[in-house]
Amino acid sequence: MSAPTVNDTTATDVIAERETLRMCTAGSVDDGKSTFVGRLLHDTKSVLADTLASVERSSSDRGFEGLDLSLLVDSLRAEREQGITIDVAYRYFATDERAFILADTPGHVQYTRNTVTGMSTSQVVVLLVDARHGVVEQTIRHLTIASLLGVRSVVLAVNKIDLVDYSEDVFREIESTFNARAEELGVSDTYVVPISALKGDNVVESSTNMDWYTGPTVLSILETVPVGARRARELDFRLPIQYVIREHGSDYRGYAGRIEAGTISVGDTVTAPQGRETTVTHIDTADGLDATETATTGDSVTLRLAADIDLVRGDLLAAGPRPEAVRSFDATIVALTEKDLTAGQTVKVRYGAALVRGRISAIERIISLDSAAEDNLSPEAVALNEIAHVRIDTATELPIEEYAARGAVGNLLLVDKASGNTLAAGLVGKRLREGES
Repeated sequence: MSAPTVNDTTATDVIAERETLRMCTAGSVDDGKSTFVGRLLHDTKSVLADTLASVERSSSDRGFEGLDLSLLVDSLRAEREQGITIDVAYRYFATDERAFILADTPGHVQYTRNTVTGMSTSQVVVLLVDARHGVVEQTIRHLTIASLLGVRSVVLAVNKIDLVDYSEDVFREIESTFNARAEELGVSDTYVVPISALKGDNVVESSTNMDWYTGPTVLSILETVPVGARRARELDFRLPIQYVIREHGSDYRGYAGRIEAGTISVGDTVTAPQGRETTVTHIDTADGLDATETATTGDSVTLRLAADIDLVRGDLLAAGPRPEAVRSFDATIVALTEKDLTAGQTVKVRYGAALVRGRISAIERIISLDSAAEDNLSPEAVALNEIAHVRIDTATELPIEEYAARGAVGNLLLVDKASGNTLAAGLVGKRLREGES
């Protein structure tokens, strides 16, 4: 065997160089999401041999003919007993084209909050529908959430097409209904694919049962779909301070946190509250002092600054145009608790590392998920899983900005001030200056 040269590339290097796509699956109960994900993992050879052997035994014990691919996903005992997925399960796999991080979300309406979690960081959403039922309210709910979260690429997988005899007419009707609703919601990049997750049609391999469909498979779309949304690292630098580090007996003072957007280097200028400017003198990491000259989105770092500025947890270090601090703003929220949210209700607002007192000053409307119905423009409350436009006032000014780049900035939580439970997840809309409505 010849000695390796500097041009040799290991398999690990190849995988590391692949672009990673974050994706999410969603749909109603029994639309076949778990089987779809299992098929995707199985047919891309992303399942270990011992795991596959275990699934084969379980399938046989359950009297299932062949391989029950849903068992590759529904690993929690409670899920297996109920035959449903009740949590967000993250899966990792790769092909020659891309690496994938897949969030498989639950289908039950009462777990819509989990679906919001899975979609919030996804670049592409795969919605599944049962070909026998077509587009239903839960489909529209998930499509609406995808739209609100800024997802622009959505794949509709029309599953169980084999149960309608691979009918083109059934498929075209579902395709037309879905595309019309997606256009209304501003989802511009849509794909509709007839599949059978159970039999493998058009998931990874092209089907031989539908000569009328000549489009790509779901995997082919996922491998080639352009990710058009701005990446977080392309935004201006944002670091919410989580902890101020001081060492007794020394003049060390560092500001620790996770970079939520942008990139920072030693020597760069940053702004603190009240517009105070200073420069970054050191970037410390878990590897030690002055461990790096540059850090980017997702890195947890401690910054040391040239000026001695009094900063505390919750303050924001920023580069570029600093977001204006306001005490009133509009937001779109998804209710995550069985206790209704009402106008005038006091809450705590979690934005970045800041936690401040606030109030839901107005509920402007609840978004209708039924294309035939109007939005509720005079709601008295926001119930579990409802999506609403609200106005929020805070006791302390917050440097908020509109939601962007998959939640890098502009995302918030409303928290119960007594119990600490999360009441709603929200996306910042319009910032309101004093006296503005």
